[in-house]
Amino acid sequence: MSKKKLRSQDWYGRTGKDGIIYRSWMKNQGFPHHLFEGDKPVIGICNTWSELTPCNAHFRDLAEALKRGIWEAGGFPLEFPVMSLGECSIKPTAMLFRNLASMDVEESIRANPMDGVVLMCGCDKTTPSLVMGAASVDIPSIVLSGGPMLVGRYKGKKIGTSDIWRFAEEFKLGKMTQDDMIEAEAAMSRSVGHCAPMGTASTMAAMVESLGLSLPDNATIPAADSRRKVLAHMTGMRIVEMVNEDLKMSKILTRKAFENSIMVNAALGGSTNFILHLTAIAKRIGVDVDLTDFDKFSSMIPLIANVQPSGEHWVEDLFYAGGLPAVMKEIEKHLHLGEITANGKPIGENFSKAQCYDRNLIGTFEKPIKPDSGIAVLKGNLCPNGAVIKPSAATPSLLTHTGRAVVFNDIDDYKARIDTPELDIDETCIMVMKNVGPKGYPGMPEVGNMGLPQKLLAKGVKDMVRISDGRMSGTGYGTVVLHVSPESAIGGPLALVQTGDMIELNVPARTLNLLISDEEFEKRRAEFKPLNLPYERGYVNLFLDKVNQAHEGVDFDFLQGSSGSEVKRDSH
Repeated sequence: MSKKKLRSQDWYGRTGKDGIIYRSWMKNQGFPHHLFEGDKPVIGICNTWSELTPCNAHFRDLAEALKRGIWEAGGFPLEFPVMSLGECSIKPTAMLFRNLASMDVEESIRANPMDGVVLMCGCDKTTPSLVMGAASVDIPSIVLSGGPMLVGRYKGKKIGTSDIWRFAEEFKLGKMTQDDMIEAEAAMSRSVGHCAPMGTASTMAAMVESLGLSLPDNATIPAADSRRKVLAHMTGMRIVEMVNEDLKMSKILTRKAFENSIMVNAALGGSTNFILHLTAIAKRIGVDVDLTDFDKFSSMIPLIANVQPSGEHWVEDLFYAGGLPAVMKEIEKHLHLGEITANGKPIGENFSKAQCYDRNLIGTFEKPIKPDSGIAVLKGNLCPNGAVIKPSAATPSLLTHTGRAVVFNDIDDYKARIDTPELDIDETCIMVMKNVGPKGYPGMPEVGNMGLPQKLLAKGVKDMVRISDGRMSGTGYGTVVLHVSPESAIGGPLALVQTGDMIELNVPARTLNLLISDEEFEKRRAEFKPLNLPYERGYVNLFLDKVNQAHEGVDFDFLQGSSGSEVKRDSH
């Protein structure tokens, strides 16, 4: 059986003028001619390195380990940059640019002579944007995450980004000074890597491992651990084999693989952002996933991993306890064990020999860390297309609650009034923020876990029910209802809530309702005026025009599905 022609040969295998054009300028980097003759698959290294994305600032070093593995396996590595989304730096929110980055990735892969690609992901949105883009091209692809940073140490205690919210409350109350905050921020971020808790970045790394898009242990090896470089080397070797096997993303990303990932996320107490990104990836690859799937498959799985913000410890600790394979081993009776993964093996084989080394970190299915985990999907007249809450990060007594709404019309209104003495609010109230959804902000920022009023913090109040059409950081916690859909800016029911209205939250029943009459509801709907969105040009205008709502993954409507890898016309 003859060997399949490599995709890169549509560029480098040409004769005459086209061959000179595609090869000659590449040779100015010192590449000898035999590399272009078609015996070595060209492996693209899609690198989101950037000094403005500190989670990914070690990726140049990691890329060198990748290249060593690619060379060893007989491949030809070529590194290329794409837009890098630094969660801690980009305004107004990195989520606004996830789809733009995915377009950069998709077109960079399709337009260039590569036979396979390694996706170097780390900071929150870099993972879904790279996977979404690669899924729409569908050549052999594998993910290498950057790994979590080492746990911070501050005044004798372990700290991480989930402590930011606690520090903010203590700063409000005068229990921490600005000098204390500066000392804590240096102690918190003491190594390369992304956030130390099970925030969105580690949730995304776990997502790709549970989907089968990476090698085992990708999710939890610390960034500073030499084993992360070993994983990079082995990932480089494996992508060459994947090209030879023609193992594409579409063969890995099956419906059952998505179900597995939802259950694993529940076991980890992963970020609510997981819903948006997994949904968007599914729509790119052509798999039908909707909100009901997240509730259905999450509800079977208790919290297995004792990792912040749902638990007590850190992703670094989870690795030492056995990592994601050990967590998956505890829920294996619910998983689809036969789904193929990037290493060519069924996912069940990847964790069949996994062991737990610390039961404080990894519970069992019979004796979990918490009985309720995953993500609960709510429906009701306040969220006809759905809203989400993470029960494992909430206060149990507030999961069934009726309270008086205190409404903030947007983020600026919230900032202006939240700590004013005259704000009429107590701990039984429900805080509501409007106009922070995909179109309303724009970009659906992580402001859903609104900080509590200073006067209630002073009374010792630690949590309240909060509702918005925005998102929450994966490192956040509290009884926070998010992703209300449709959003308020386009006339969703959240836009009709007024201060003083009663709202009923019932997580066990999966309901969220505004307690007003149908007649009052329709009266307010008739009086609603859409938000004026003051953008007339550029990418943001495209975003506002084409973005889908939260329950659809906040992707662009024209990006769903695949355009494949073929490019029919030459450049000269």
